[in-house]
Amino acid sequence: MSTRLAPTITQDTAFFWEGLKTDQLLIQRCEGCGSLRHPPRPMCPQCKSLSWSAIEATGRGTVISYVIPRHPPMPFFDDGYIVALVELDEGVRLVTNLIDISAEDASMGLRVVVRFERFDNDLVLPLFAPENIR
Repeated sequence: MSTRLAPTITQDTAFFWEGLKTDQLLIQRCEGCGSLRHPPRPMCPQCKSLSWSAIEATGRGTVISYVIPRHPPMPFFDDGYIVALVELDEGVRLVTNLIDISAEDASMGLRVVVRFERFDNDLVLPLFAPENIR
């Protein structure tokens, strides 16, 4: 059994997952109006353009909200893991996990930075740690 369940990769999200393998956090940008969007999708919700490119995010952001799931236990996760909604400095939000921090020290408003975590099934995930930890 692998240590993490792999995501479903589609034609619209492949660039994001491939970028993670090279330590790049890529965000979709509309070529019509310039707005950023995540999760990736084929059409811009602002201007309806189908034309897009990708930019590399700084990987820095702020915890907007978080939860510590307690029940039922989830395979692939140790007890006490933290699920967080992180708003990147670029303005888009990601659902992710916080690492290198105890549940007691997690807080809304916490500044975080991406860590590219590799798992045994060639999976790379963008997890986030407190900004002041290197």
